[in-house]
Formats: sequence, C-alpha cells, structure tokens
Amino acid sequence: MVVTPILQFGTSRFLQAHADLFVSEARENGQKAGPITVVQSSDDPARRARLEALEKGFPVRIEGISDRESVQETVQVTSVKRALSTAIDWSEVTRVFVDETEIVLSNTGDTGFEPSEADTGRQFDQSMSYPAKLKLLLQSRFAASKCGIQIMPMELIIDNGHVLRDRVLELAQNDSDAFRTYLQRDVVWVNSLVDRIVSQPLRPAGAVAEPYALWAIEDQPGLKLPCSHPSVQVVPSLAQIEALKLFVLNLGHTVLADHWLQSRGCKGTKVREMMAEPKTRHHLEQVYQLEVRPAFSAAGIAQEFDDYVQTTFERFENPFLDHRIADIAQNHNQKIERRIKAMLDFAIEHNDRSPKPVLTGIVGRQTRDAS
Repeated sequence: MVVTPILQFGTSRFLQAHADLFVSEARENGQKAGPITVVQSSDDPARRARLEALEKGFPVRIEGISDRESVQETVQVTSVKRALSTAIDWSEVTRVFVDETEIVLSNTGDTGFEPSEADTGRQFDQSMSYPAKLKLLLQSRFAASKCGIQIMPMELIIDNGHVLRDRVLELAQNDSDAFRTYLQRDVVWVNSLVDRIVSQPLRPAGAVAEPYALWAIEDQPGLKLPCSHPSVQVVPSLAQIEALKLFVLNLGHTVLADHWLQSRGCKGTKVREMMAEPKTRHHLEQVYQLEVRPAFSAAGIAQEFDDYVQTTFERFENPFLDHRIADIAQNHNQKIERRIKAMLDFAIEHNDRSPKPVLTGIVGRQTRDAS
C-alpha cells in the first residue's frame, strides 16, 4: 500500500499546477517528497472523473515569457497517488490523516473558511466548512495519540495559517483542555503565500499556467518543507510579499473584473485582451500609480512596488494564456473585501491619506449591493 505523507484538500487547477507540480518535480530529482493524497471537499459528482484522472497522472502546460524568452513546455505530474472525496470516503480520509499524514495542504477557494450551520456538530457532516472538518480529523489523530502534524493552508488570506488555527480553536472551545493544548502545542500552523496564474483547466485533469511561480513560506520553529524547489522560498516574514501579491496582482485582477462587470463585457473576454485596450490599460495604470503606490511609498517599499508592477503587467499581457476575466470575477464581493478594502486599510495603517476614488467606488458599490 502506498503511504502518502502529504494530504491535500482541494483539486483545483491551481493546486495541480503549483504544489502538485513542485512535489512531482522534486520526486523526479530524487527527493523524498510526498507522495500526495488529494481530497475533494465538495460533493459534486461531476468531479469524480477528475479524481480518477489525478491518480493516473496529468499534464501541466507552462506557457509564457521568462527572462525575455518564450516558454512552451508540458510537464507530466505524477505526485498524486490517491484521490478521495469527503462525501463518500470520509472514513478513509480519516485513516489517512491519522496513520500517514505529516503535512496538510489546502486551497478551498474564497469561501472555504466561511462558517456553516453544521460546523458545531460532533459528527461529520458533508456541509461542514473546511475548518470544521479539519477539527474532526485533528480530534481523531489526538484520540489515537499520534504525534503532531503540520497544517499549511494556501488560501489567499493574510496570515492564513493563523486564521485557520484560530477558527479551529474557536470550534474547539467546548472540547477538552488537553485537545486545545494539542492544537496549540503539537500542531504546526504555517503561514504561506502562493502566486501563479493558472489560466485554464485541461480535461479530465491538468492545467495551463504561466512560467512565474512562487510559494513563499514563513519560517518558524519546527517547519518542514513539502519539498525543495526553486519556486519554494522560506522567508522570515510574509508581510512585504503578501502586500505586493494581494494589493498589486490580485487587486489588479479585481479592478479589471469590476471594470468588466460594470461595462457588461463579453463572457469570453481574456485578461490579455483587456490589457490590449488602451483605455483599460490606462485605467489600471492610474489606479496603481495614483491610488496604490502612495501606500507602498509610505510603507518604504516604493521601489519594490514599481518592480512588481512591471512584472505584473508582463504577466497580464502573457500572449499564451487564455485567462478569462469571467473566472476572475467569481466570488467578486469576497475578493473586494480581501484585496481592495484590505489595501485601503493598509494605506491607513501607513498614514497614506491620498485620494482613492476608483478603489473606494468599488467598495461603495459592494456595500450598496449587499444592502
């Protein structure tokens, strides 16, 4: 029987072209990395074919510009050795978590951490949120007297490891003191940040991605890397990288998505096509320079901002990626909260009071729509 030290919650094309690919390449280079059991958290039966394909290996097409050179290559990913679904395989998910797992990865989307009415239940319920399911799994591991485990969320949330830890502790508030101590002392909760544009899925499994990739992991005692890879970086603090990623690349995507939604754009419109429109490109340039840059200047990292903006425009204009703006516009309100409203808070934190009419306008529309 194959033993899988990495348990991954999420089957998205992003994970396929990021963590799954990195672990696969590390294994090809002789590292003792993984392999991976992938878990589908939703109960969508249409994704069963994807689970079966993941186990067999899948292609990732890398297309774009790197160091001014055109890159077009296909890599076969073979790191996934088992694929399960919480909806039908919960007992096996629990066994793997208790008996095999050393590192837990997750990328459960923009709504994955949101509470569910089922979260306070003592028994498994498919409608539970990811943090509630994770708490049940940790209880099973604690009851089996197994050593601690490392939890590495990859959701695009600032301090994602700490946010997930705090949510699990909140759900465990009525549990024993011993279990709560276990969660805080024996479980390593890791903050990390991921960065790669994965523009489209391949069927039944696989993805198309840009050459640029980053998995920044915040250092702490007891940290264990899933693999060694050029795209994996351990840093003392994620603060600067997070600010650049969330408030430049992700914010830029959300500004473009908002512009597209307000103009009722064509459903098939791609990011690179929007960037080819002079008015749209100028609109985004103005947002970056007049509304975002002052905050980074106040924070003392204006040069880093300028460099990252240049890289971001190159990535948005990638001629190979069919990155649909309609995909970016999904869960738009949550993205406004985490990217634009958070950037406005970042500006206030650094005493930047410059006018931000476009960004505040987007937040204002979100507030009106919610009322």
